[in-house]
Amino acid sequence: MFGNLDFDVIRRALPYLFYEGMTFTLTLTFLAALGGLIFGTALALMRLSGFKILGRIAGIYVDFMRSLPLVLVIFWFYFLVPYIGQWVTGASRPISVGAFTSSLVTFIMFEAAYFSEIMRAGIQSISRGQPAAASALGLTYAQTMRYVVLPQAFRNMLPVLITQTIVLFQDTSLVYVLSITDFLGAASKVAQRDGRLVEMYLFAAVVYFTISCIASYGVRRLQARIAIIR
Repeated sequence: MFGNLDFDVIRRALPYLFYEGMTFTLTLTFLAALGGLIFGTALALMRLSGFKILGRIAGIYVDFMRSLPLVLVIFWFYFLVPYIGQWVTGASRPISVGAFTSSLVTFIMFEAAYFSEIMRAGIQSISRGQPAAASALGLTYAQTMRYVVLPQAFRNMLPVLITQTIVLFQDTSLVYVLSITDFLGAASKVAQRDGRLVEMYLFAAVVYFTISCIASYGVRRLQARIAIIR
């Protein structure tokens, strides 16, 4: 069985796999993580605010997103975003947003639910005496969050945020269902073209495994440094 494997197909496909496929995967991961972190932080602040209606809305959103399979959300946004754009802009027909835009919106909206819980835990880990001291110094709630609470919460939660980003990096392979040429999609196209499914999917698994392991090792080192600072 293994004698029939041709791993030279991997060498020939490397430029296509990494310059096009991996570039797309890393770009989507970075933008989705950044957008999810910003939106997730806003959701966390809503849940921790004194306004019950805001906290309830954010809580419903987080629970709703976390209870759905990601691949289902990808299909939802892919088919619904054009109609939402039509409704917002008042256009006569659905807006063409493209697979990349709809997938990016999907991951930002989905990952924000997870990032919000991480940030909420980080904010709650800060001693209550620090916001009280900031208030005594005359800082407003927004200034206290910006200059006192959020920087410390972000530092405390950084390893967990990176871990969630690693999960996001792995989950981006699901855009394959939209026929987008991410790393897995590129590997699949080469596999189908050359009839080398075993070699290409095995190589894709090794690449995902290697990148995730290296990133996880970096997270462990970061956790050790943060523990020393504490």
